Amino acid sequence: MRYSSKSFFPANQTVELSQFLSSGKSNKKGAIIGGVVGGICGLLLLAIVALLWIKRSRRRQGFRTGDLLGATELQGPLNFHYKDLKAATNNFSEENKLGEGGFGDVYKGTLKNGKTVAVKRLAIAQISRAKADFQSEVKLISNVHHRNLVRLLGCSSKGQDLLLVYEYMANSSLNKFIFGDRQGFLNWKQRFNIIVGMARGLAYLHQEFHVCIIHRDIKSSNILLDDDFQPRIADFGLARLLPEDQSHLSTKFAGTLGYTAPEYAIHGQLSEKVDTYSFGVVVLEIISGRKSNDAQLEPVIQYLLEWAWKLYESGDSIDLVDRSLDPTEYSPEEMKRIVKIALLCTQSTVSARPTMSEVVVLLLSEGDHDRLQPTRPTFIDATSRVRGDGSTSTGSSSTSNATVSASQFSAR
Repeated sequence: MRYSSKSFFPANQTVELSQFLSSGKSNKKGAIIGGVVGGICGLLLLAIVALLWIKRSRRRQGFRTGDLLGATELQGPLNFHYKDLKAATNNFSEENKLGEGGFGDVYKGTLKNGKTVAVKRLAIAQISRAKADFQSEVKLISNVHHRNLVRLLGCSSKGQDLLLVYEYMANSSLNKFIFGDRQGFLNWKQRFNIIVGMARGLAYLHQEFHVCIIHRDIKSSNILLDDDFQPRIADFGLARLLPEDQSHLSTKFAGTLGYTAPEYAIHGQLSEKVDTYSFGVVVLEIISGRKSNDAQLEPVIQYLLEWAWKLYESGDSIDLVDRSLDPTEYSPEEMKRIVKIALLCTQSTVSARPTMSEVVVLLLSEGDHDRLQPTRPTFIDATSRVRGDGSTSTGSSSTSNATVSASQFSAR
């Protein structure tokens, strides 16, 4: 094509255009060259697309096979500067302390951008292996995303200080609403939603994440509540930093007496059913409004699990319910069903306990559960004597002579 401000041809004249047109051979040659170049470009584009597709397929396959390195390379924790976290928590002052736990103290912090976070100062830094495994374990935990798990935002390490930065939960922990200074605040609907949310969070850790993560220390103080009183399980994965030879019956025991399954507390036998047992105990706390290790249950001294079992055997499970709850908010049949599910989780025989995904189904189904009959739990009393029918998978005897020194447990 050609452009000009003047006329190409005189007005009102016919002109033979053949002399101005290029020959047919030239057009044919240009078409051939264009076709060849276009074909080569098309092949290169197809090759690039094929390579990208193969690479993406291999990456997905790596996730399916549980490749931890492949799973954590895409997103790791945010590395905070130690001095920034120190300033955010006012030099880890007592005024900023939110609580104390077996893995360390937790402080409220305000970052430079105004975001409020919770900073956990780990108390396991003196363990050499914990220091070496810190980064890899934090990478694993930071890739765990679920609405019922507390989100790990990042970490920091300087010298012997290992810091974890979590999202901040304004409503603090569940224990304050069950038997703390805000006791009686939660209605039954809120409590039931907390029970279901806990079950879903544990089911994710046990069966839906690409590796099985066992919490080991499920208790009401490790269940945090967000602005909508939805439960968030905290401190999951931290027990993995402990040396294996210090995982039970020692000062580094990753559990709390009253919540820990007997096969783990006494024999160190660990499985995801340890969390199932602890979950059942917390459910009984939520229903009753009483601490699991509070023996002041009149008229006789007995712990919560033992009391719950006796009421179940006599058909009086409804007597377990917290008196601060409005009786019009629940039906006796519903409450008895939840108590039964909790007792199913605390059975002595490990294999008899349901998985957490099965617990979710049981909680949400209102069908007849008569075919599911819990068996008697094993009780550990104040003197750490094992009592019950002894039907544990560990093969322990069923006599009160099976004792464990109370000093061997770390009640955190």
